[in-house]
Amino acid sequence: MSTPPDGAVTASGSGCVINCLATPRASRNALTAWHDNRLKVALAAPPVDGEANKTLVKFMAEVLQVPKSSVSVASGLTGRRKSVAISNLSAEAAIKILSDLVKD
Repeated sequence: MSTPPDGAVTASGSGCVINCLATPRASRNALTAWHDNRLKVALAAPPVDGEANKTLVKFMAEVLQVPKSSVSVASGLTGRRKSVAISNLSAEAAIKILSDLVKD
């Protein structure tokens, strides 16, 4: 169990925002660690034609047990540093789920 660093998960008006560091072309989708106030997320998809962003949205929805429509990439569409907005999920609930899954 690993607690997120300050600023990695923040509350927003309708839910929370998770700052991520995406690593495309990984062997599988996985939450790997907390790094530089961000959640490192390995993605099996390549960073071509938005595939990595689509995979990130789907994977985060599965991990956080929310509908895919509740997850969006709020910033960083073309870079590795992304902010993922989750509607209808509190920052506290997201932190609890992620703390149980990230083992660093």
